[in-house]
Amino acid sequence: MRIGVSCVPSMGGSGVLATELGRMLARRGHEIHFVTRSRPHRLRLGREANIFYHEVRVLDYPVFDSPPITLAMACRLAEVYRHHKLDLFHVHYAVPHAAAAYLAREMLAPCKAPLITTLHGTDVTLVGQDPSYRDMVRFCLGKSDAVTAVSDWLKDQTESLFRPETPVQRIHNFADPEVFLPLSMRPDLVRPCRQGQVAFLHASNFRPVKRVRDAVRAFAHAVSLGVDGALLLAGVGPDLSGAIELAHELGVGDRLHLLGVVDDIDRVLAFSDVLLFPSDGESFGLAPLEALLCEIPVVGARAGGLPEVVEDGAHGYLLPVGDWQGMGEACAKLAQDPALRMAMGKAGRERAIREFSPEVIVDAYEALYEKCLAERGPC
Repeated sequence: MRIGVSCVPSMGGSGVLATELGRMLARRGHEIHFVTRSRPHRLRLGREANIFYHEVRVLDYPVFDSPPITLAMACRLAEVYRHHKLDLFHVHYAVPHAAAAYLAREMLAPCKAPLITTLHGTDVTLVGQDPSYRDMVRFCLGKSDAVTAVSDWLKDQTESLFRPETPVQRIHNFADPEVFLPLSMRPDLVRPCRQGQVAFLHASNFRPVKRVRDAVRAFAHAVSLGVDGALLLAGVGPDLSGAIELAHELGVGDRLHLLGVVDDIDRVLAFSDVLLFPSDGESFGLAPLEALLCEIPVVGARAGGLPEVVEDGAHGYLLPVGDWQGMGEACAKLAQDPALRMAMGKAGRERAIREFSPEVIVDAYEALYEKCLAERGPC
């Protein structure tokens, strides 16, 4: 199949899934065409066969208060469709990508290429609830040939909030166990913190939903309980500076390691000991899944789709949203019991491989593509 993919190109979960899914499909012989504003964060151009990147360029014109990205993306998708004879469109995140793909298909009419929309969370729970976009999201869901959600929680949210005409199918995220390996299988890695310190990691795009301040407070509380630890912060975003300021206020600023944007997050996860993930609205929890594959237990919030990934008491600890004291105590418990960390880590990797392997998830997407193509008929 020749598949056109549009996604948010940043380091968030939607762009990561779109990129990793594209890579896995390319390995199976499909031709993947990424149509995005910039190169997707994890896309390594020229390293793998069957992957192509088409940049969406937006006209910078003073009449426009903001760049009309949806229109530019629609034109680019239509152009790529014509030149490369695409079989279908798979877009990640409802607005603007599903809207752009719908416009492209109308521009190409008659065009029978199926449109598959994958929902990732805030496109439904945040953007989709804003009056400026709510009706557009509902419209795009109805015009999609298939709609998928990355967790049962998000599927339920979508059906409750929008009651879409197109059925919503849950297909979980996945991570590659051959990339995300435990430290015991990565002798090349060197930890950035002092020998003997427990490395706590928070990796995100540092938006408010990630509640990075709770991660800092939990870490500081663990330190107050006697933990000799370091807090690694991977990524950039609007709440990073506030988190750094809070760390200094709480007396743990000298224990921070600012890693910035990390291309190979598998390396950082492998030399960490605990992942701190206090997000209050995570639709799935891709970073926690990757942590489990690296045999790293997770301390996070019992919210959204995270309980579908991390079982409380088995692969880490889940606390109520905002309970940074409870998270700090969980961090201290794990820090002071290496055997417990190891047992939870091994159990987490086993479950991640069993339930969230690329084979299982990519098979599900391939089956969905074939079903949509069969229903649409030949172009």
